Amino acid sequence: MPDKAILIPAALLVCWTMVMAMWMLIHRAGTFSAMKTSLGKLPVGARGPDLWARLPEGRNDWPAHNYMHLMEQPTVYYAAVVILSIGGPTGYDMVLAWAYLLLRVVHSVYQARINVVKIRATLFIISTLVMMILSVRALLSVLN
Repeated sequence: MPDKAILIPAALLVCWTMVMAMWMLIHRAGTFSAMKTSLGKLPVGARGPDLWARLPEGRNDWPAHNYMHLMEQPTVYYAAVVILSIGGPTGYDMVLAWAYLLLRVVHSVYQARINVVKIRATLFIISTLVMMILSVRALLSVLN
């Protein structure tokens, strides 16, 4: 029987990703307003990156950048926690799963609000190290 407890931080990261999606949408609505434009005035096939060069002074698309980041590395996290759930997570695995969640939430807020690259990169590196360990733990759980 799978251990559902390790799936809690993963489910919370799914929910957090939706919070960032809403943050991005609200932020972009403000950007469109500041640009005095609407979706109907955009070129056919336009995407977020197409707009970055047109952003007014003082505007950014940092929440969108973070939302895209949440579609990248966390996909490995979801696979790892499902594997660990099936293989039987240890207390150490639980700590790693929660640590990864917390680091990604802090990274999201930091990137969307302040975004000093040196600090953001440090948060990313730490979360990546946690993810590397969690990945190895997932592998070991199916080999044992």
